[in-house]
Formats: sequence, structure tokens, C-alpha cells
Amino acid sequence: MAGHSKWANVQHRKNRQDAKRGKIFTRLIKEITVAARLGGGDPDANPRLRLAVDKAYANNMPKENVERAIKRGTGGLEGANYEEIRYEGYGAGGAAVMVDCMTDNKTRTVADVRSTFTKHGGNLGGEGSVAFLFKHCGQFVFAPGTNEGALMEAAIEAGAEDVITNDDGSIEVVTAPYDFVAVRTTLEQKGFKAALAEVTFKPTAESAMKGDEAARMQKLIDALEGIDDVQEVYTTAVLES
Repeated sequence: MAGHSKWANVQHRKNRQDAKRGKIFTRLIKEITVAARLGGGDPDANPRLRLAVDKAYANNMPKENVERAIKRGTGGLEGANYEEIRYEGYGAGGAAVMVDCMTDNKTRTVADVRSTFTKHGGNLGGEGSVAFLFKHCGQFVFAPGTNEGALMEAAIEAGAEDVITNDDGSIEVVTAPYDFVAVRTTLEQKGFKAALAEVTFKPTAESAMKGDEAARMQKLIDALEGIDDVQEVYTTAVLES
């Protein structure tokens, strides 16, 4: 990515994810519950549930918590009935923002999201206003210095869709969303451990931000991620320090 360091941005994202560990169990339980309700409680027959369960175990969630969430989703246990909703809007400099939520009260959630956009200088858009700017995919980012040829060969063998070498030497491997687990397993078996590995909505074009504009955008993202009903926030903005 010309003009900014993909690797520095990845490190920034990892640090932010680590800082959010306190809320991640709640978000994972919601995702497991909804995935089980929509596709059944067998992870082997439900790719979305498999992804959620794998992520839960990767974050050291106890097995009993995972099993309770699956039972709640399939009706075996009582609990809140969460539904998915996505909000789209714009932040500083017109950067696209997509906010995925799971909620048991849509009225509360939309009010919280709208007021957060407004308070931080953004605005909520209509359905479909920015979603076309993102691609749903699995993404792996490897540190500069990784053996590009060997990684590319392993990624292609594993079924990856694309391998991208960035200007700063970091390497991205992109997969279809539900091929993520299989590709990760194959790459790790061949000795390739990604610095960042996730199923995400990857922007098809990014805009670098600096200074006050970047600070305003960061405050908006932080505030959106602080809303209890928010699962993930995606943006086309790349914030440079």
C-alpha cells in the first residue's frame, strides 16, 4: 500500500484488539448463539458456527461457555434473542464506516449508533451506502521478511484466493470467508504463523489519515466499539501516527 505502512497499521490493530479483551467473550457468545440459531448446533455442518467456536477457543474461552452458547442458540437454554443488524455511515474526511451489531433491542441500538456518529462528526447513511466498498473475506498478514515464494506456494496449495506483497514487505493472504480455518491450518502446518488472522470485511480501497483528522476518526471508532451491542467496526480509513 503506497503512502503508508500496512505493517504498522496491523500492529496498531493488534494492540487495540488486545486492549478490548474484556469485552470479547460477550461478543463471541452472541456470535456463537446467533450462528447456532441460524445454522444449527453442529460446527462441522455450520461453517459460521465453526468460525465462531474456533475464535472463542483461540481467545481461551472455556468449553462450557461455548457449549452453553450453542444450546442457547438452538433453544436448549433460555436467553436473550439477539438479531443481527448492520449500520453504514461516514466518519472524518468522508471515510466509510460499517458497524455490525447484535441486539435484543433495535430501537436502543440505532439510537446509540446514530448519536455516536453525530457526536464525533460523522453521519449515519442508508442501507447499502458503503457496504459495496468492503469485501467479506479471510485475511492473514505476515511480517516483513517472510519467505514470499514459499508462502505463496503454501497459500495456493491451501486454496487461498490471493497473495499480496505490500510496499513495506508485509504479505497478505486472502481467502473466501469459510475457507479461513482450512487455509490457516495448512499454513500453520507448513510453519507460517500470521501476525494477524481474521475473517473480516476488507476495504477494497483505503484512505490514509494523519494528524487531527486521524485523531477524530479514532475517537469515532473507539466510541462505536464501546457500544455494548456493537460486534465489529470496519472502515476504509487507515490511521497513521
